[in-house]
Amino acid sequence: MSRRTALSLLALTTVSTSGSCSTSGIRPAQTDKKTTGRPANPVVLENQLAGDTGWRVSGARISDDVTRQIQGYASRTSVSAGESVDFHVSVAGDRPFTVSVYRLGHYAGAGGRRMLTSGSLRGEGMPAPSADPATGLIECAWPVAWTLTVPADWTSGYFLAVFETGDGFRSCTPFVVRDDRRRADFLVVVPFSTYQAYNFWPADGRTARNLYKGYVEPGRIGGLTERAFQVSFDRPYSRGGMPSCAELDLAAVRWLEAVGFDVAYASSLDLHEQGIPTGRIGGLIFPGHDEYWSKAMRDATESALDNGTHLTFLAANNVYWHVRFDEARDGRPNRVVTCYKDTPDPYADDTGPTRNWRKLGRKYSQAEQRLLGVQYNGMLADPVPLVISGSRHWFWAGTGVRDGDTVPGLVAVEADGWNPKIELSREANQTLLSETPYQDRLGRGTRVQNTSLYETPRGTLVFAAGTFHWNLALVDSPYTDVRIQQATMNLLTRMLVGPPGSAGRPG
Repeated sequence: MSRRTALSLLALTTVSTSGSCSTSGIRPAQTDKKTTGRPANPVVLENQLAGDTGWRVSGARISDDVTRQIQGYASRTSVSAGESVDFHVSVAGDRPFTVSVYRLGHYAGAGGRRMLTSGSLRGEGMPAPSADPATGLIECAWPVAWTLTVPADWTSGYFLAVFETGDGFRSCTPFVVRDDRRRADFLVVVPFSTYQAYNFWPADGRTARNLYKGYVEPGRIGGLTERAFQVSFDRPYSRGGMPSCAELDLAAVRWLEAVGFDVAYASSLDLHEQGIPTGRIGGLIFPGHDEYWSKAMRDATESALDNGTHLTFLAANNVYWHVRFDEARDGRPNRVVTCYKDTPDPYADDTGPTRNWRKLGRKYSQAEQRLLGVQYNGMLADPVPLVISGSRHWFWAGTGVRDGDTVPGLVAVEADGWNPKIELSREANQTLLSETPYQDRLGRGTRVQNTSLYETPRGTLVFAAGTFHWNLALVDSPYTDVRIQQATMNLLTRMLVGPPGSAGRPG
C-alpha cells in the first residue's frame, strides 16, 4: 500500500458515537489498483457482500460434551485456496446432518458470510477415546465425514465449519483459508497451538484433559498432577466448538476488516512449518492469546523482524511456553502439541525442553520480553483501568489523552509488564504507553502492566498491548473506547507508511 492510500484509509475511516466501526467512508477497493498498481483489496470487496449471522453457535441446541449430539474436527488448521480439508464428525443416534461453512469478518455487522452448505450427510456416532496413561493425550481416529475443496476464488480468512443435525443441534470448528500467492499488508496469525492447549474436551465429568487440568475422579477436576503433557488437534473443541479466548481473535478480525486493512490469514502451524513469506507481508498481527510457541515459530518471527517485518501483539501472555509439535499416532506430522512445563521432558530434542521460554538458555537469554518488549507478569481478578503514559508519542495522536488518563476496564484477565533486568535482543528505542498498577489475583502483590512499543534503527515496529481487553475496545463491547481505536489505527497506518518523510513500504 502506498503512503497516499494508507493515509486516505486513516482519514476516511470513521468511528461512530456508539464506538462501533463504520466502513461507510472507506473508498472503494479499486482505488488500490489505481494508486499503487496492486490488485484491489479483496478484504474490502469481500465485506461488501451480504453477511449472515448463522455462524453464531449458541442457544439451547448447542451440542454438549456429555451427550455429544454432534461434534467434529478438521484435518488441518489451515488450507490454501484450491486445496482440500477433511472434517471428522460424530453424530449421536446416527442421524443425518449438514455442514455449513462461514467466513468471519465485518459484513456490515453480521460478523460472517455463509459460503456454502453441504447436502444431507449420513451421521454416525463415534466413541470418545480414553486418555493415554503416560501423556494424557486424547486423540480421535474418526473417519472422514465430509471433504471441502476450497474454491480458488475464496478470500483468505478465519472460517468456521458449523455442524448441524436435522433437529437443530449445532457445534463448530475453526480453520483458516490461506492465500499463498497474494501479497498483503498484514498477515494475521491465528493461535491454534494455544487453542489446543486450553481445549478441555470432552468435558464429560471423567475424560477430558488439557495442558492445565484433568479429572481427579468423576465430576471433580484436578490440577497439575492430572493435566496432560500432550494434546491433539484430532479432537473437537469443547463448549460447542469455539476455542477458549477465540473471542479476542474474532474481535480483531471484525475490526481489521471493518476499517478495510489489507489482511491475509495463517495459523500458528503455518508459522511453524512455512515461516514468513519473504517479500509478501509488511507486518504480522498476532490477534489474541498466543501463549504456546515452538522454536521454529519464534525463529521465523525473529528473522522476519530483523528483515523489516513489523510485529503487533494485541493481547497478553504471548510466547510464554516453549512447545514441540509431534506427529499423530498414524504418523501425520505436527498434529500433537507437547509441553511438559515444569515436569522433566523425557523426549527433549535439540530445541530444548518444553518449558517457559524465560527459563531456557542462560539467564533471561530466551525471555519473551527480549522479543516482545514486555512479558507476562500476573493475573487479575477483575478488570482495572489502563493508566496512560507516553501521551506525547505519535501512537496517541488524535486521542486527546494525557499522562495519567485512564481507559475503563481495559487491563483484564492477564497482564504483561516491563522487567528492567531484561534487555531487548536488538537495538531499539522503546516507549511504555501505559503504567497500570494492579493486584495479582494469585496473591503475588501489586504488579504493573505496561503497553509497549519499540522501534528498531531501520524503522521496524514491535507493539505489545499487554492486556486481554485491547481488542474488545476496538468493537462493540462493554469496553469499547474510541481512543484505543484511534491509537491502533495510528499504529497500523504508521507500519504501512513509515515515519513522516519516509516512502513507506514499497508498493
